Amino acid sequence: MNDKSKTLVLTLSLMALGFRPGFSIEIDLPQSGWRDPGGEKLQFTQQVNYPASIVNVPEGESRYAMIKGRVLRRSKSGTGGEKPHTLIVNGVPMPMRVDGESFERPYLFGPGSNSVEVRGPDGKDRAKVQFYEGNRTSAKPQLSVLLSWDTDQTDLDLHVISPDGRHCWYGGRVADNGGALDVDVTTGFGPEIYSTPAALRGTYLVYVNYYGSGPREDLTVARVTVISRQNTPDEKKETAVVPMRQAGELVLVHSFSVP
Repeated sequence: MNDKSKTLVLTLSLMALGFRPGFSIEIDLPQSGWRDPGGEKLQFTQQVNYPASIVNVPEGESRYAMIKGRVLRRSKSGTGGEKPHTLIVNGVPMPMRVDGESFERPYLFGPGSNSVEVRGPDGKDRAKVQFYEGNRTSAKPQLSVLLSWDTDQTDLDLHVISPDGRHCWYGGRVADNGGALDVDVTTGFGPEIYSTPAALRGTYLVYVNYYGSGPREDLTVARVTVISRQNTPDEKKETAVVPMRQAGELVLVHSFSVP
């Protein structure tokens, strides 16, 4: 094998691991290819320690239930009003804070084909991995609601009321009907994700509360995406974009029915 062939093989191997030559972003987890968590316990809720809260991963979290990576040549983002990085999971974009040179967050992936992409603030630097979740018995989010917003140092909160009246929010993140809110982000961008493996028939109500902000009360734009029957031929996505103008505001962003 000549030097040129060796370089090509090395490049393809690095790309399979989420590294793109000439770019600044590496995705360590998830890894490309086929995987099967087996009976490993998967958790996707965050340990919250108030008053300050950023997205974090629970201690001892399974590598099958997280997104993790590094920014090697970082352009400034997420602070000082500059644009954050973008996390795209299965085609759904959401702003993502990068602290220092790393990022990580819990995430529950469903069986079947999944993709994770991270883009830099200018959209030029990017890394992407695709993998197939082979364990058909693992928990599958039948319904997910994702909230993200576009302003740093602001705190928006996701509230989801299910047809049986159960209310998931930062003060009660796990409901006895199976619904759960993964994180409570108080420092900007989100995302906050509500998921349930067993969607109830009836009407769901999705509210967003502008809890507070930093020194300035900036207009921030909330983006809510509802995903039903994920990773199936019947998958459906609905997105609502709503401006949030001042702290204390509570808005019914979306309502939808499960037949």
